[in-house]
This record gives sequence, C-alpha cells and structure tokens, in this order.
Amino acid sequence: MSRVLHDLYLKIKERKQASPSTSYSAMLFERGTDHICQKVGEEAVETVISALRGTKRELVEESADLIYHLLVLWADAEVEPDSVWDELRKRENQSGLQEKLQRDDNN
Repeated sequence: MSRVLHDLYLKIKERKQASPSTSYSAMLFERGTDHICQKVGEEAVETVISALRGTKRELVEESADLIYHLLVLWADAEVEPDSVWDELRKRENQSGLQEKLQRDDNN
C-alpha cells in the first residue's frame, strides 16, 4: 500500500476516538455507516462528473475525496486495506473478464 494511503488510514482510525466537533472523520463515524456510505456515493458521482466535464485538476481533487471517504468506510467496517490489496494481488494474473465471470457464477 502506498505510504500516503497507509498513513491516512491510520490517522482516520485514530480519529474514531476524537471529538466530532474538532474532527471531520470523527463526525462521519458519529453519524454512522449509512451516512458514510452516502458520502462515498456522493464522492463517486462527483468523481465521475469531473472526469466527464471537469478539468484534470478537478478529477484529482474529487478522486482524493473519494479515496478518503472509502478509507473512512473501511475503517468503519474494520476492513484493513491490506485485505483489499491482497484481493487485488489475487486478481492480477487473471483477466478482468474471467474474474467477473467467476463472481457472476457465485451470485
């Protein structure tokens, strides 16, 4: 995992214990999983819109917001980023189409 992502994830986890009046992350945790999921969705839509209509700079900014909120969601769900990286590593020698077919077969 990138050092930046690792450090940010650790900081987000620390903020679970902070006061919501002084920490945006703590405020998100206090509002709960539904609110965090809503924020991830909003940021995903804003990222897509900036890719379609915005500048490269806007895409970078919205992507950063999306990644931050995704890390908050992982921390809320107690998902360690290494679990996600491991899943990506498992898929790296497999075509995306093959992997998708296997997931569709499991549903």
